[in-house]
Amino acid sequence: MLFTISESDVLKALRRVQDPARGQDIVTLGMVSGLHVAKGDVTFLLTVDSAQGVAMEPLRQAAEDAVAKLRGARKVSAILTAEREPANDAPPVAAKKGPAPLREMPAVRQIIAVASGKGGVGKSTVAVNLALGLRRAGLSVGLMDADIYGPSIPRMLNLHEKPVIGENKKLVPLSTYGLKVMSMGLLVDEAAPMIWRGPMVQSAVRQFLEDVEWSNDGAMLDVLVVDMPPGTGDAQLTLAQKVPLSGAVIVSTPQDIALIDARKGLEMFRRTDVPVLGIVENMSYFCCPHCGGRSEIFGHGGARAEADKLGVPFLGEIPLHALIRTLSDAGTPVVAARPDSAEAKPYLAMAQMVADSLKSKAAAA
Repeated sequence: MLFTISESDVLKALRRVQDPARGQDIVTLGMVSGLHVAKGDVTFLLTVDSAQGVAMEPLRQAAEDAVAKLRGARKVSAILTAEREPANDAPPVAAKKGPAPLREMPAVRQIIAVASGKGGVGKSTVAVNLALGLRRAGLSVGLMDADIYGPSIPRMLNLHEKPVIGENKKLVPLSTYGLKVMSMGLLVDEAAPMIWRGPMVQSAVRQFLEDVEWSNDGAMLDVLVVDMPPGTGDAQLTLAQKVPLSGAVIVSTPQDIALIDARKGLEMFRRTDVPVLGIVENMSYFCCPHCGGRSEIFGHGGARAEADKLGVPFLGEIPLHALIRTLSDAGTPVVAARPDSAEAKPYLAMAQMVADSLKSKAAAA
């Protein structure tokens, strides 16, 4: 027998889901909108305060689960959304009075962003191995995955547990390979899409900075590496405006189209007074796993030329190698699994250059 569900069935189920902060169901509170039911597929929006984006994820999951239990429900998608920025929040672009004051993070000495102008250039792989390289250089390191829409750090580090809330009501980062790690991918299902408006992305970045106990073992981090989403949007502006970044590492591939976008990312950090620590050329050349031959399939040397042109350090060439990809997919990054290999050397050299730069900045402060 075929069971069908209606909008009224869905709303009835959602009336059993309460917002714990306000003690009423989400339908009565007017949080549910955009309800669409078709052949057992259900989609609806859950409007929340943009400042509570991450905190509202359990409520979103509860609403989705409540509808999924209905007979005839086939696929259910509850989407968090926010209509506008909270009134007391800083605008994404500085107003005439200047940007919001930068806030120090007492648990972290220095923060660096790993960024790219476009997706698909291997930014997260660089961020993970850079963090591991800094750890091998003797620094205490945290890794924050700010790529809200496509968090890949948990898979690259083989992390599956959910973070717990500590005694001070902050999230406790997970630990692996000597790193402290936090990612949206640790809080939501890997297959769940994050269909969030800009204000909620900004909120998530702020919460990862302010509501994670990066010094949960009592020791300050020497450096927090932030894996940024691609582009020059809300997450990048929030990070640049809310905390004093020590610098940014720009990741690009050699071809012209990637370098155009990398240039935009670099210029964004310059306009927000964030020092650019350098450019790294990822997928610089292809190493054949059979004969060891080298092929420059994306061109070669473009990032080095761009770094020279813009007057910033060039942090090295990282090859496109099957070993780097297979180890990343397995959750065992090359710098952790094969630190003495030829494939790990470019990452370690880059990490040493970044560590030396950070040391110089700290000494000059």
